[in-house]
Amino acid sequence: MLRKALSAIALVAIGTLSMSGVATAADTEKTVRDAFSSLLPNAKIDRVTKSEVPGFYEVIVGGQVVYVSADGKYLLQGNLYDVPAKKSLTEARLAGIRADALRSLPADKMMSFKPENPKHTVTVFTDIDCPYCRQFHKQIAAYNAAGIAVNYVLFPLDIHPGADKKAEAVWCAADRKAAYTAAMNGQDPGKATCSNPVSETKALSIAIGIDSTPTMLAADGTHVNGNIAMNPAQLVGELDRLAAKAKAK
Repeated sequence: MLRKALSAIALVAIGTLSMSGVATAADTEKTVRDAFSSLLPNAKIDRVTKSEVPGFYEVIVGGQVVYVSADGKYLLQGNLYDVPAKKSLTEARLAGIRADALRSLPADKMMSFKPENPKHTVTVFTDIDCPYCRQFHKQIAAYNAAGIAVNYVLFPLDIHPGADKKAEAVWCAADRKAAYTAAMNGQDPGKATCSNPVSETKALSIAIGIDSTPTMLAADGTHVNGNIAMNPAQLVGELDRLAAKAKAK
């Protein structure tokens, strides 16, 4: 919903909220926040920081980044590119937000399928009723054999009625990894209940802008292209590339 609302105001004159005299950083941030809130009053702003574009600030909201001018007059939505560096500054910022969120999620609130000495680790947001998630998991042995550890985060989608109950049943099974594999093969996971993190992991997914399954994130928060993610050999190559890039930095 937020993404659609922002798309409708991709470039808009917000109004004259400019400051008079010399403004402090706090004044400017308030102007930026007020300008954004004048368009989407119910949206919760997570963070406001200076952008690399002079005169504009980044507004982080709902796992997305928009840019608001310091005088509160203009809002821009879309990818901001550093042309000489040939990279998306917007995607880099989002990757950092996602990486921070993953670091905040305890390992005991995920399901891990991993080899003995993994070379790479990815996080996959998954839904029991997602056909592509099932296709992905059918190759889990191949991913592990390639040295890739897979951390699953349960994210039952609202478009799949009852998926939250299935996620809970899998989590509460005596052997949740076996229960997850069985559910991915079309078996009914049953109706087991217990204290579980499904509501928490779903809320975190939404907060960082995840809106579909399976969504794969590399360790640095980079969103891995779906076609690459579904191919173990290509995924190894992509993760090697990201690791080399991070090392070069």
